[in-house]
Amino acid sequence: MKPGLQLRLNQQLTLTPQLQQAIRLLQLSRLELETELRELAESNPLLELDGEGVDESELEAADGTAAEVATPDADAGAGDSIEFGEMRSDGAGQDDRAADERSDDRGSEAWDGEEFGATSYGNGAGHDDDDGFEAQDAAPVSLHEHLLHQVNLLNLSARDLAIALALIDAVDEDGYLREGLASVQAALREPNMGLDEIEAVRHRLQQLDPAGVASLDLRDCLTAQLRGMAADTEHLHLAQAMIAEHLETLAKRDFARIARSLQAPPEAVAEAAALIRTLDPRPGAALGAAPVEYVAPDAYVLREHGRWQVRLAAGNQPKLGLNRHYCGLIARARREDAAYLKGQLQEARWLIKSLQARADTLLRVAEAIVRQQSAFLDFGPEAMRPLVLREIAEEVGMHESTISRVTTRKYLRTPRGTFEFKYFFSSGVSTDDGGAASATAVQALIRKLVDAESPRRPLSDQALTTELNQRGIQVARRTVAKYREALRIPSSSERQRAG
Repeated sequence: MKPGLQLRLNQQLTLTPQLQQAIRLLQLSRLELETELRELAESNPLLELDGEGVDESELEAADGTAAEVATPDADAGAGDSIEFGEMRSDGAGQDDRAADERSDDRGSEAWDGEEFGATSYGNGAGHDDDDGFEAQDAAPVSLHEHLLHQVNLLNLSARDLAIALALIDAVDEDGYLREGLASVQAALREPNMGLDEIEAVRHRLQQLDPAGVASLDLRDCLTAQLRGMAADTEHLHLAQAMIAEHLETLAKRDFARIARSLQAPPEAVAEAAALIRTLDPRPGAALGAAPVEYVAPDAYVLREHGRWQVRLAAGNQPKLGLNRHYCGLIARARREDAAYLKGQLQEARWLIKSLQARADTLLRVAEAIVRQQSAFLDFGPEAMRPLVLREIAEEVGMHESTISRVTTRKYLRTPRGTFEFKYFFSSGVSTDDGGAASATAVQALIRKLVDAESPRRPLSDQALTTELNQRGIQVARRTVAKYREALRIPSSSERQRAG
């Protein structure tokens, strides 16, 4: 082989750091965006977060230094445009100015959601509690910690205490001993420790709070909770017998069969079943549960003058400005310092421009979704139409990947509830008239049929399929079963209620 030179011509798309930053900001959720901007503001002295700052026109009027600093359009070679879906390099300045104007016309008029009883959201939105203190919530107490505190008050012997600690370590998050007592005995590593001794300590743990903890199965858990009730509790003995002998039948709510087997009045069986329903099948789940997280919507939709209008939420993204003090130092700084400040100023301008483009893109996508799913807003989930990312991408003139980023972890508040943008996208099921019904609409219809069914004769999956077919929706039984399970609706045999 001989060395040689070859000339090849190929095309390659290169994302500038500014475009990479714009794409990254676009896919961040509201809280992630706030964290990202705070980190950037800490590393860039020219950025001022949640402050008034100084705008570029004021900076240029103060001195000519800002005009000497290359703007993002001029500094990116041919002028890379922050049009997320296209990333083109021709005519970018005009497109960017148009995007900025759209953002100023629509995004700056962020609606505060007063129609829904909402107040201000996000930073800089204005709060009544301006004392400067953040809410400090106590860390939740875990189930193990809760049990250990009670065990230390029982005055157990050293041997029983060791057993109790081993049992507590083996309890899962629901309060059950899934591995059984043999694993606890093996963990103790005591040759003379018998299962009877472990069982005696376990019964003591079952009477702690929450009652029924350290149970081996559901029957054991419910029995332990009934055992802790007062002896004169009405229908207590009947409830104990029902759990001991007819737990599976009780799950099917076949009270008539239980009444015949136990030779008890049907009314008494129903009242005993009501007593059993007051018990907790997962006694440990209430302790150490994750705190409730609330979603702050990114946009609101409201009917105005007979049309659905979309507004960005107040505080949709933190406010950024240019630091007045450091901008004034650029003209007086030495060459090295001035070069550094000019570079930071350029990055700050790019970031502010990226945020404006993000807000504009978010609003445009939300408006397109509302236009496509206006029937859902008018009539509910049964009117949801099939929708894919490509349709929205073609309507707003962006790439599908951009729409996917915009609709991830972004929330839209409507009169029918708060939904993630992706909720409005679903596949279609063919209908008799040649159209299509969305999977969300079919699920809503299944829920409506189940809610209206007879308790004595619930609809099976085949009956649901037949009913949907009669309404013009061509769907298979296995698809109905999949939708029913997704809605967490039990099977017809489990829903049956015998009189």
